[in-house]
Amino acid sequence: MLISEIKRVVDQVSRDKGIEKQILIKAIEEALKSAARKKYGNKIEIEIQYSEETGEIEVFQFKEVVEVVTDSITQISVDEGHKLDPECEIGDSMGTKMDTTTFGRIAAQSAKQVIIQKMKDAEKDAVYSSFIDRRGEIINGIVQRIEHSGDIIVNLGQTEGVLPAREQVPKETYRRGDRIRALLSEVLQDSRGPQIVLSRTNSSFLINLFKTEVPEISEGIVSIMGAAREPGVRAKIAVSSNDSDIDPVGACVGMKGSRVQNVVQELKGEKIDIIPWHIDSAKYVCNALSPAEIKRVIIDEDNHAMEVIVPDESLSIAIGKRGQNVRLASKLTGWRLDVQSESHYNEALKNGYDSLISLPGVGINLANSLIEKGFISAGEISTASVSDLTQIKGIAREKAEKLILSAAEAVAKGENNPEEKGNTEGN
Repeated sequence: MLISEIKRVVDQVSRDKGIEKQILIKAIEEALKSAARKKYGNKIEIEIQYSEETGEIEVFQFKEVVEVVTDSITQISVDEGHKLDPECEIGDSMGTKMDTTTFGRIAAQSAKQVIIQKMKDAEKDAVYSSFIDRRGEIINGIVQRIEHSGDIIVNLGQTEGVLPAREQVPKETYRRGDRIRALLSEVLQDSRGPQIVLSRTNSSFLINLFKTEVPEISEGIVSIMGAAREPGVRAKIAVSSNDSDIDPVGACVGMKGSRVQNVVQELKGEKIDIIPWHIDSAKYVCNALSPAEIKRVIIDEDNHAMEVIVPDESLSIAIGKRGQNVRLASKLTGWRLDVQSESHYNEALKNGYDSLISLPGVGINLANSLIEKGFISAGEISTASVSDLTQIKGIAREKAEKLILSAAEAVAKGENNPEEKGNTEGN
């Protein structure tokens, strides 16, 4: 009964689930060893052999040949040993075949349970293996249910995925049975099986949507250099082309905007700005702030920041609604952006220049020299070091020390107004 039952289970599971028989056979061996130890104690030493052809299981118990037996589970007398093998000697390990029926139904049940567990483990491993290499891909599924937490459980065919509430686009709603597309962002190992985590807010989702819509991207002609999103509202994507005859922006927009509209439709109306990437950081930032007109860009390499000056009438466009445009441009380019209107910038320059001229010993020529070196106000001088100032022609160490002291006193008294901060920043 034990043999026929186990052989049937092995054949069926191997055939239906695609699990190698050797994995199941090893599981049987472990189960039978466990059953033997439960019945005879942990000291018993056994070896199990399974015949795939006949399904026969042979269990051999090994005992040490001794003069006087003190433990019948682990020892056999030399006289008994000679009956089985006339050439055996004291100290030999002798194997005798056990009757598997003595294990009873408990062993059979234990073996089946182990096989079922192995089957579940193998299925988990198969699911993990099939999804782990698909991270970053867009995956299709059907909404199976919506949890109280707001998480959406998605049927992916061979397993389920979860679209956490935090990875869902605001205002998007789904019902059971709806088709859904999302980015496969994570595959996590869990005791209950692999957890497939999906996302519709990740910037990579936007990138992959363009890859599916624009053949030039999959062909390697057009490259996506970066993307930034405020999911459900607006996004920016930077593209470049390695072929001078191919306009990367035009390729992504498509004929009459067909390609970008397909992406917008999938993202439920999210506005998308497609901008040309540029190797020059300042030009890249100007492109990213489109459609605003840029008059001037001042780069601060040390702080990886840029001060962007725009015409007064372009200020609201450059900043965008609730600072959205400058914020997305900052995320896209990786630079901290400070956008100022031209009039505000000019006023700050004038105030800064006046604050320099008002310092003792600073005339027009020296003020111009200081501004050329980046010291555009008394406030800048007050935080400078002596070595910084002595690099400027006409400033010796003693004069540098006096300038720093005078500037600090002027700022403390509020007599001079250092250059004001910009209207808005993108971080």
